[in-house]
Amino acid sequence: MTTIDSTVFRTETMTVPGGTETILRGGRDLFPLLPEAFHGISKIGVLGWGPQGRAQALNLRDSLAGTGITVSVGLRPGSTSADDARANGFTEEDGTLGGLLSVAAESDLLILLIADAALAAQHETIFTVLKPGATIGLSHGFLLGHLQASGRDFPPGHPVIAVCPKGMGDSVRRLYQQGATVNGAGINASIAVHADPDGHATDRALAWSVALGSPYTFATTLSAEYRSDIVGERAILLGAVHGLVEALYRYFRLEGADPVTAYERSTEAVTGPIARTISAAGLPAVRAALAGADQDLFDRAYSATYLPARDLVAEIYDEVAEGTELRSVILAEQRLATRPMTAIAGSEMWSHSTEAHARRGAEAAIDPVTAGLFVATMTAQVDEFAARGHAWSEIVNESIIEAVDSLLPYMHARDVAFMVDNCSRTARLGTRRWGPRFQAAYEQLALPALTTPADPKAIEAFLHNPVHEALAVAAELRPSVDISVS
Repeated sequence: MTTIDSTVFRTETMTVPGGTETILRGGRDLFPLLPEAFHGISKIGVLGWGPQGRAQALNLRDSLAGTGITVSVGLRPGSTSADDARANGFTEEDGTLGGLLSVAAESDLLILLIADAALAAQHETIFTVLKPGATIGLSHGFLLGHLQASGRDFPPGHPVIAVCPKGMGDSVRRLYQQGATVNGAGINASIAVHADPDGHATDRALAWSVALGSPYTFATTLSAEYRSDIVGERAILLGAVHGLVEALYRYFRLEGADPVTAYERSTEAVTGPIARTISAAGLPAVRAALAGADQDLFDRAYSATYLPARDLVAEIYDEVAEGTELRSVILAEQRLATRPMTAIAGSEMWSHSTEAHARRGAEAAIDPVTAGLFVATMTAQVDEFAARGHAWSEIVNESIIEAVDSLLPYMHARDVAFMVDNCSRTARLGTRRWGPRFQAAYEQLALPALTTPADPKAIEAFLHNPVHEALAVAAELRPSVDISVS
C-alpha cells in the first residue's frame, strides 16, 4: 500500500524511483481538521507509559486540546509509571488515568503501546472488553506477526490501524516540543490500515499521525511495517551499530591507537560527523568529504563490507518473516521474568566515553574505515528492503532517516551502549542476538580485507543507487529543526 485516500486531508503525490507514492505533509495548521478526521472518536485510550506511550499520550493531548476529544492513559495495577503520568497531568480524579482494562473498555480508539511480549500475552483479555466497533491502534506490527503465527487475527467488526513513528519515543516528544513554532516539526510516521469495517480507518490513522506532529506520513501495510522495523532494529539502527563500533574500537587499538582515540574514531565518528553528514547531504556526501588515500580507503572498506552485511540483513529478514525472531522475543521474556537482562555497557571501551565526550571541540574528522563500514551496512539494508518489495518511503525512513535524525543523536549524547541498554525490550533482545554476529562479520571478513583493492563495480553501484534520489525527495519534506539532546 503506497497510496492514501482521504476525505479530510489533502495528500500529495511524491515521485520516487520507479513510480509514485501518496504522502501527507503534516503541520499544526491541520489540527483544526482533527475532530472531523477522528470520526466517531470522543475518547482515545493509550495503554502503556513507556517511551512511546508517554510521548504519544502527551502529543495527542496537546494537539487535541479544546476539541472535546479526551486522551486517557491505562496502566497495569501497581505500575511504577503512575507517578510520572500524574506529574504530567493524567489523573484518576479527572478520569484520564486508570487501569488497563478500564481504559480499554471506555475508549473509542485504543492505542496499544505496552511491550510487545506483554501485548502478545494480554491481547485476548484486552480484546474481550472493547466497546463494539472501537478502533484498535498499534504503533508496531509485532502483534500481527504473533497472531499470524498461531493462525489468528484481530477481532472482527473493529477497525485496526497503525501509526508508527520512525524514531524513539523521546524523539517523538522532543521534536514536537522543539517544533512548537515550526510547522510540521516532529518525527515521520507510517500508517497502515489492516481492517476498515466502517470506512473511516484511513482518516483516523492520518489524524493520529498529524496529532503526533509527523512532518510526513506515508502508507505501508502492518506486515511490511513489522518486518522492516524489527529487521532495522537488529541491523543498522541498533544491532549493527553496536557490533560495528565494538569491532572498530578493537581494530584501532590493535593498530596502535590509545583507548580514547580508538573510541573517537569508532563511536564518535559514527554518531557525530558521519550521521550529521548523511542527515544534511545524503550518503554520497560521506565519501565526497574524503579525498585521495582516505577516499580510496573508504572504497576498500565499503567493498569489503557490503556483501557480508547484506547476507546478515537477509538472514535477519528471513527469521523475522518466518516468525522465528518474534518467537525468540517471547521466549526471552519468559526467561527474563526470573532474571535481569545483562547490560552491554560492561565492555572496556565504554569506560572511555566520558573522556572522549570531554575532548569534543571542533567537528571531528570522518574516519574513512569507519565510514566505509557504516555506509556499506546502511546501503546493504536499503538494498535488501528494496529487493523484498518495500516502498521507498519505508526504506529511507527505516534505514536512514530514523538512524541519523533520531537514534544516532541520542547515541552521541549518551553513547551507543547506553542506548542499547535503554531501548525497547524487543530491540534490546535483538541487538544482543545480532550485534555479535555483525561484530564477527566485521572482524573476520571486512577488516581483514582492507588491503584488497576496492571493487569498482561496488562503488559504481553505490554512487548510482536509487536510494539517493528517494532520500533527496524525502528530505524536501524535512522541517528545519534538528533534534536537541541535552
